[in-house]
Amino acid sequence: MPFGFVGRVTPSTTLKEGLDVSSQRTRVIASRVAQASVLPPGGFALPAPGQAPGSPARGDVDIEAEMVSLADEQLRFEATAKLLQKAYQGVRASLKNG
Repeated sequence: MPFGFVGRVTPSTTLKEGLDVSSQRTRVIASRVAQASVLPPGGFALPAPGQAPGSPARGDVDIEAEMVSLADEQLRFEATAKLLQKAYQGVRASLKNG
C-alpha cells in the first residue's frame, strides 16, 4: 500500500495531529493539578533557578476547573480517536473491495 495514499484520501493526518495536541494538553493540565495538589494553599517551595527566594512556586489553581478541562480533553481525544478509527476502516474496506 502506498504510504501517501491514506493521507490524501482521508483526514487521518489532521486527526493524528489532533490526538497529539490533545495529549499535550492533557499533560499540561495533569501537571498543573499535580503541582497544586503537592503544595499547600499559599505554600512555598524551593525556588526554581532564576526565581527569587520566598516567591510562591505556583499560582492559585482551581482544581475543579482543571478537572473539568481534563474531562473535556478526554472526551475530545476519544472522539478524535473514533474518527481516526473510522477513517482507517473506510480505507481498509475500499482496499478489500477494490
